[in-house]
Amino acid sequence: MTLGVIRNTTDRTVVITGASAGVGRATVREFARPGTRLVLIARGRAGLEAAAAEARAAGAEALPISCDVADADAVEQAAATAEATVGEIDVWINVAMTAVLAPVTETSAAEFKRVMEVTYLGSVHGWQAALHRMVPRDRGKIIQVGSALGYRGIPLQATYCGAKHAIQGFYESVRSELLHQGSNVSVTIVQLPGLNTPQFSWVRARTAGTPQPVPPIYAPEVAARAIAWAADHDRREIWVGRPTIKTIIGQRLVPGFLDHYLAHRGFKSQQSDTPLPSHRPDNLFAPVDEERDFGADGMYEARAHERSLQLALAEHRGALLGAGLAAASAASAAVLARARDGEV
Repeated sequence: MTLGVIRNTTDRTVVITGASAGVGRATVREFARPGTRLVLIARGRAGLEAAAAEARAAGAEALPISCDVADADAVEQAAATAEATVGEIDVWINVAMTAVLAPVTETSAAEFKRVMEVTYLGSVHGWQAALHRMVPRDRGKIIQVGSALGYRGIPLQATYCGAKHAIQGFYESVRSELLHQGSNVSVTIVQLPGLNTPQFSWVRARTAGTPQPVPPIYAPEVAARAIAWAADHDRREIWVGRPTIKTIIGQRLVPGFLDHYLAHRGFKSQQSDTPLPSHRPDNLFAPVDEERDFGADGMYEARAHERSLQLALAEHRGALLGAGLAAASAASAAVLARARDGEV
């Protein structure tokens, strides 16, 4: 499977769901360049319009579309509008998500259903809208935002972990189907750590403290750089951040240990010392950025890492592998030379 033909890294049409805030908003900024046509999909009108204004200020063309990704027909219509307005879609990026931070016993069936409709089915709807257009053309790129929590569930996040596990299974299925077809549509999933996004100020929660990402916390711009890099490289999966690697590898090696570790540490690590306000709005069923723009970053900016060593290694693995092989070759030649000289 290879990346379908794209004219160049700016002359292309890129669709971003969840574009009004958080990772989606940071991704808009990362892709906003002269010549790029951005189609921005989200619910919150203020955040959506602000994202479009930022993209235009950077020289990109921006088409904001108010859409709830849980509505399959609305996503399909958004894709049709995009192609009719700005041209054929080259890259589709699924970012939109929601969650409930609460114990399973305190989470309603309606809340579980809504999170699955947005976070899981919203991604499926994006995939289908993109595939319906890209497969017949035999080109294009689809990027799915995943999570370390798509491999390992943690307490208080059963809604989100369940949805991300479902996304992981879906991704593996559709990738295998495309390989079977010999398709040139390229797909990548980007696995993310805890990020400083506005999510933690508006996620529905039933906790004592205000929700926070599990430390160490990363800036959303780190995720955006990984997504932008994935758009131009044919990688199956990209892991971003040290916690992502530790979580995925740990789940493969010692899942039972993680059960007990998270039972002991997983509750406190997801809450700050600031008490959760009793009557704060959340974005589960309606956007909170309808009247106010929240941007990309959340309330934990002072603690957020701006770089990921793991992402840098992924981006330069070819050069690193070449350097390693060269070093190994040089070492072998030196040993052989010493052996000829009778030194070993």
